[in-house]
Formats: sequence, structure tokens, C-alpha cells
Amino acid sequence: MRKMKDSGIEWIGEIPEDWEVLPFRHVLQERNERNNPVVSEERLSLSIERGVTLYADKTTNLDRFKDDFAQYKLAYIGDLVMNSMNMIVGATGVSKWFGCVSPVYYTFYDNDIEHTTAKFCEYIFRSKTMLRVLHSFGKGIYSIDRGDDKINTCRLKVAKSDLKNIKIPIPQISEQKLIIQFLDKKCSEIDFVISKTRETIEEYKKLKQSIITEVVTGKVKIENEKACGKYDTYKDSGIEWIGEIPSEWSVCQIKRFAKLYNGKEIENEVIKSDYAIDVYGSGGVFKYTTNYLYDGEAVLFGRKGSIGKPLIVDGKFWTVDTMYFSTCKQELAMNKFLFYLLKIFPWDVYTTKTALPSIVGSEIFNSFVPVPPLTSQLSLITFLDKKCSEIDKLITKKEQLVVELEAYKKSLIYEVVTGKRSV
Repeated sequence: MRKMKDSGIEWIGEIPEDWEVLPFRHVLQERNERNNPVVSEERLSLSIERGVTLYADKTTNLDRFKDDFAQYKLAYIGDLVMNSMNMIVGATGVSKWFGCVSPVYYTFYDNDIEHTTAKFCEYIFRSKTMLRVLHSFGKGIYSIDRGDDKINTCRLKVAKSDLKNIKIPIPQISEQKLIIQFLDKKCSEIDFVISKTRETIEEYKKLKQSIITEVVTGKVKIENEKACGKYDTYKDSGIEWIGEIPSEWSVCQIKRFAKLYNGKEIENEVIKSDYAIDVYGSGGVFKYTTNYLYDGEAVLFGRKGSIGKPLIVDGKFWTVDTMYFSTCKQELAMNKFLFYLLKIFPWDVYTTKTALPSIVGSEIFNSFVPVPPLTSQLSLITFLDKKCSEIDKLITKKEQLVVELEAYKKSLIYEVVTGKRSV
């Protein structure tokens, strides 16, 4: 049994007797080298999932890097790069490249040719408990602890002085190497399972979307709430993204069977309202009122920023002015049918290509869509409710597995980098 000692630091707890506890400033040296004059035009990025990557490989947030390379800092191969505004959620990584990074990043280095201590520190700053320590130093507008070791932040920044003073456990270089080898292998195995699980989640989502599409466009016949092959005859709908529809179905503009309403901002004090709903259906901080915008079943969808993403609600609600809500004329169509129809709607065709994407509701509601008879609508709604619920349950299980695996990885890292688990 390895002898342990009290580290004297609450978040670390006991560590092996031959380990040290040092302020971070005594472990790695800061590199604060400006790219001026410009010596590199290789732009580097940093993400929670992938660590340091080439900016050229990014597929999102491509407008965040300025063209003036002289404004940025240099990062060398083996440098520990940390995003001052996102390190509390794990935006830390060792660079495999020489290049330039955002001035909001911190860069640190060691004098080891293999960059062992920098890699060891990367694991420390990605451990479950360290993320909470960093969060305690964050300064910004607000943060929300989701309770599953993930924190939603609004630009919480950890000051460099606070970071440098954080005390961390440090073993000998030889043991650091063993720990890195062990964690590289174990984390790679866990990440592989997480990746495959996420692929399965995406496959389930695609399956769900495919089922909705086939049913709502009449490619599959639904009778007595069951799929029964195809309809007897079909006709051209005249709608490019729909194609053929059953002969007994009609085609008309959405506005013929549904009404469109604007969301509305409420001019009162800001607190949480029981009647507030956003496009994700998660509630949140909205303007408070004792009144409500609508009481009953309705379909909501985003008109600015987050486009589409239909949501069905039933009861009293307010919704902000970046959303629309709609109700159907019950003698012509059911609200739930409109909900499923909008699930497959080609939003991109009607979305502006601006910094803040938006749609015009009248353009959406002037669109022609297929409409089955009311009795058929009821059958397909019941069928889709059941099928989607089954798939959603499978997705939830897989998402929970991802949460558990990510939590396990962070806990494993913590146990190993603090010496509580030998490798």
C-alpha cells in the first residue's frame, strides 16, 4: 500500500508521500510572445472536445479570427494553451503545432523536450474537481451549474493571477510519464465509446426525422394507427420538396388552415415567469407578467436567430418576439399535424443569410403543403406520437450514457492526477 499524506489543499485531499504541491506558476512558465512582427500565419483554435486544433479544420464560428495576425500571440509545439473565458468547462490543451492564438488565451510551457509536465497539467486542468476550482475564480456576468459536471457560462473569465496561484499536485517526471500514458489510453477508450454513442444518437435522430417525413408526406399509409404500406394511388403535389402525395390528399397554403401570431416582449421587471417558453421549451429568464399571451394548444417556432425548431405547447404561455406561434382551424387541420409538418419544413429556403438569420412568417404561411383528411391526420398523429416517443426514449438513454462516461472520465483523471489511484 502506497503511503499517503495530507496535501493541505481541500480539492486535492491526500496525495502520495513523495509528491509535491506547488503553485501553478512554479510548475510551468508563461509564454506571452506576441506575433508582431508576424512570424506565423498558422491560426490555432481551442475547443473543449478536441483541445488545440488547426483553425483551418474548424467548421463553426469561422468569423471569430481577425485577419490581422499581428494582434495574436504565439503558441509553440508542447505549449499548454488555456482559454481564459472557457477553461472552467475544460477548454485547455497542449498544442501539436506552432502558430498564433487568440489574445484571450493563456500559454505556458516547460523545459522538457517531451513536454511531459505540460501534458500532465492538461489532465489536471481537465479533471472534474479542478473545473469546479476554476469556476470559483471565474468573473463575469453569470453562470449556471447544470448539475451534471457541465456549466453553461456567459464569458466567465479566470484571471491570470488567480490561475498562477492555484496549487496543484506534482509527482516526479518519471511518474508523470506513466500517468500520461495510462490516461491517454484510458481516455482514448472512453472517447471512442462516447463517439460511437453520439453517432448512434444521430442515427436515431435521422431515423425519427425519416419516419416523420414519410408519414407526413404520405409515402407510408397509416390506418388504425399502424403503418400499412402505401396508398393505392398518388398524384404530383407540385411541391418540389414533397413530390407525390396520396390522391385523396389536398394541397393548399398553410395560411388557409392555420393562423400566425407574433410573440411579444413584456415590459415589466425581469424575473422568471411560469408562462415563459423559449424555442427549446426549457423556460428561462423572461419578462414577468401576471397575464399570458395565449391559453391553449399552439405550435411555436423561431423566427430570428434560432429558426424553425417547432414546439407544441398546451396551456398558458408567453413567448418572446423572436418567435411565432400558430393555431389551426380545427375544422381543417390539427395543431399536432402542423407541428409534425413544420418538423420537415425546408427552413433554409426561407432563411436570410445574415449575421442574425431570420424568416418572414407570411412567406412560410404562403407556402403550399400537403394536407390529409382530418381522420387521416388523427391516425398519423397517433402513430407518430408513439414512434417518436419510442425513439426519444432510446435517445435519452444514449445521452445519459454519454453524460455518465464523461463524468467517469473526469473522475478517473482526478483520481490519477492526485495519486489516489496508482497506475
